[in-house]
Amino acid sequence: MINKPTVILLSGGQDSTTCLFWALQNFHKVLALNILYGQRHDVEVKAARKIASIASVDIHEIHADQIFKTLGNSGLIETDSDISSSHKTDSSLPASFVPGRNIMFLTIAAVWAYSKGINDIVTGVCQTDYSGYPDCRDNTIKSIQVTLSLGLAKDIIIHTPLMWMTKAETVLMARYKSSPFCWEALSYSHTCYEGKIPPCGKCPACKLRAKGFKEAGFEDPLIERLNKNE
Repeated sequence: MINKPTVILLSGGQDSTTCLFWALQNFHKVLALNILYGQRHDVEVKAARKIASIASVDIHEIHADQIFKTLGNSGLIETDSDISSSHKTDSSLPASFVPGRNIMFLTIAAVWAYSKGINDIVTGVCQTDYSGYPDCRDNTIKSIQVTLSLGLAKDIIIHTPLMWMTKAETVLMARYKSSPFCWEALSYSHTCYEGKIPPCGKCPACKLRAKGFKEAGFEDPLIERLNKNE
């Protein structure tokens, strides 16, 4: 347990939910921050609120949707785009790539943390089992950490507990190395890019999530909860 507070970027998805409970085990106080960016699957905002409630942490929301909607250029924001296709600007990237999203999120989180005298930030980015987003890579995060520390004249530490884990490994971490409340919280987490409940099962995010739970040998608690409520 680190005797200091941290800010976690909590989107309401599987990875940030897992990281939230990691943060609760490693810091004496955790503040959750959800940045709304006009995503087509905005149902995850409600998921983040529910998960924060289960974890008994305060969640704060910052609206950055006008910035991202103005810049556009992502199938995750433009609802008429095919989320399973290639990015229209760079065909080597998926359509769901939001240029600069993690760069801006970490910058906003660092400035918000700065105002509260907090140096540590937790984020669920991952390079091992990711969707091909360049701003999820370890070298990108390390570079941002250096830049923020220099720009704020303060040691900013960005924690990425899932960076080198596969999706299956994150499932096992949530199941065996976290609070029992983490599994409950995952049953309310939202991943589907189409914003559907139950999840569509066809978009890249749904497929990656399903693959992780299958390889870990567990039924997705979200699907299990939805089936029980039918």
